[in-house]
Amino acid sequence: MRSREFGRTGRKVSEIGFGAWAIGASWGEVNDDEALAALHAALDTGVTFIDTADVYGDGHSEKLIAKVVRERGGERPYIATKAGRRLPAQTVEGYSLENLTAYIDRSRANLEMDTLDLVQLHCPPTDLYYHPEVFERLDKLKGQGKIKDYGVSVERVEEALKAMEYPGVVSVQIIFNAFRQRPIEQFFRQAREKNVAIIARVPLASGLLSGKFTKDTKFAESDHRLFNRNGEAFDVGETFSGVPYEVGLEAVERVRPLVPGGTTMAKFALRWILMFDAVTVAIPGARNPAQARSNAEAAELSPLDDATMRAIREIYDTTIKPYVHQRW
Repeated sequence: MRSREFGRTGRKVSEIGFGAWAIGASWGEVNDDEALAALHAALDTGVTFIDTADVYGDGHSEKLIAKVVRERGGERPYIATKAGRRLPAQTVEGYSLENLTAYIDRSRANLEMDTLDLVQLHCPPTDLYYHPEVFERLDKLKGQGKIKDYGVSVERVEEALKAMEYPGVVSVQIIFNAFRQRPIEQFFRQAREKNVAIIARVPLASGLLSGKFTKDTKFAESDHRLFNRNGEAFDVGETFSGVPYEVGLEAVERVRPLVPGGTTMAKFALRWILMFDAVTVAIPGARNPAQARSNAEAAELSPLDDATMRAIREIYDTTIKPYVHQRW
């Protein structure tokens, strides 16, 4: 497993990380034993970056991570969590010092950490990025020793560009995969110039890019790929990257012939992300050890050639781009 510099934090992290949304909630039934085993398997492969949030299972994801870290001992992985989605309604006023302190203290307890490695504002309203006082509050919490660094998790490229104007923002988490390519155009360049780490989330487009789904695939009622198909619960871009399901299935069939023999489409899709030097870490989820090991193996694949990269871009431009490019 190779490592990449995590922006200007002085830390290095594995280029494949562990996204811990799926072990918390909203991806169907969660089995704690399997989730714990998945975390152990990921760390055994050399994963050193874990991403979670205080609302994943109402803190359950954070607690599972703490349990695994406690059991293993030794050097801790770099753990990123998020704050802000516990608000009953997303308003700028909700990101008060009092609320942020309460959320961060709760995550410190859940993760069993005196100082959190990284706290990310969790897809706040766009207007928040025009309120410097919110970022001054994060600076204050950093000064108090509750957090070491802070970043943002965004829905839109425009939010990412605005967030990077604040000198305390060390990282941006954004949806980036073969079906969401807009970040390449301007955001990647500016992030490199400012030495801001990029966390690529939803790297498999909610599983579409695993190549395992069909029009007849059934999702559990507790799975956002059913209940948020049209953005009923949160931003539709979080589900299948905002691509209409049937359109995504069509695009997957165009990708399939590009996948080399002896590997899987999921590994291929993750390797595509790693072709971009601006990306610090991709965070696929895993709910069992086999998935965790498979994700890590993507880093071992040979680089994709220019013809393959052009073919992926052509599939995006002709099939996917009209549905997603200008929305996020």
